[in-house]
Amino acid sequence: MSTDKVLDLVIAGAGPAGMAAGIYAGRGGLDALLLDMMGGGGQVNIIDRVENYPGVMDLETGADLAEVMRKQTESFGVGVKFEQIKKVEADGDLLAVTGAKTYRTKKLLVATGARHRPMKVPGEGKLMGRGVSVCATCDGPFFKGKHVAVVGGGDSAIMEAVYLSRIVERVTIIHRRDRLRAEKLLQDRIFAAGNVDFCWDTVVQEVVGDEAVTALKLKNLKSDEVSDLEVAAVFVFIGLVPNTEFLEGLVELDESGFIKTDSRMRTSRANVFAAGDVRSDSVRQIGVAVGEAITAAVTIQEELDSQTPPRKHLKSE
Repeated sequence: MSTDKVLDLVIAGAGPAGMAAGIYAGRGGLDALLLDMMGGGGQVNIIDRVENYPGVMDLETGADLAEVMRKQTESFGVGVKFEQIKKVEADGDLLAVTGAKTYRTKKLLVATGARHRPMKVPGEGKLMGRGVSVCATCDGPFFKGKHVAVVGGGDSAIMEAVYLSRIVERVTIIHRRDRLRAEKLLQDRIFAAGNVDFCWDTVVQEVVGDEAVTALKLKNLKSDEVSDLEVAAVFVFIGLVPNTEFLEGLVELDESGFIKTDSRMRTSRANVFAAGDVRSDSVRQIGVAVGEAITAAVTIQEELDSQTPPRKHLKSE
């Protein structure tokens, strides 16, 4: 089913980046629509604590922040629809964005973010949701008082390990290097926890279990020693895969599939923009995603304003 109406802007993804762009689009009088396969929030939904986003002190979880952002976006008349975008095609000077319907739009902002990278080892897929998880705040409480593992050494892995250390008996962090990559504040917290230990220079070779996770088969990359670690769950945080499959052939991507842009968030196609975790070289922080999205929204507004008849400008702060 296709809509005859031409939108000014379709925003793909309703995480912090998408909703920030939606706020600016709504304030600027653009006819905009957000499409999101999960209904909004993105990765921020699974964050236990948001403490590095300026001005946010009283919200308990990332999901709380996402809900406030969504309400603010909708207050400016911008709708958020539960739809997964399947493809985007050129339609003359416009774009045809196909989800449950096909929307014709003058501009597209891609803010679809990224998903967690799997380990791609035996047992991982079979036991996903039965002890294999990518969300400690979602699944951690199921393993209260038990021994669990966290795979990874970056900010996400250590943030989730800190959360888990407060509710489980013991956390073992498995990292392929001999030191963490997480920011110092998070490292200080995890090293101070009394129930956390580390398997350095180690990777998971197999997730063991029939109906639920019972152990991990590990390999030390320096000694080649193989060992078993009995755990009730494993939480995997080893990187991100961009959600860009629907853009195949439309814009230039880097070797990992992230979208290349210039400093104003323009892609290789004139009427397509990108912001947030889906963008190449983004540092993948909430504040950065919001800033990139605002840059894109202002650029889109300026480009549409240059057309005739003139459009309404952004309202004052």
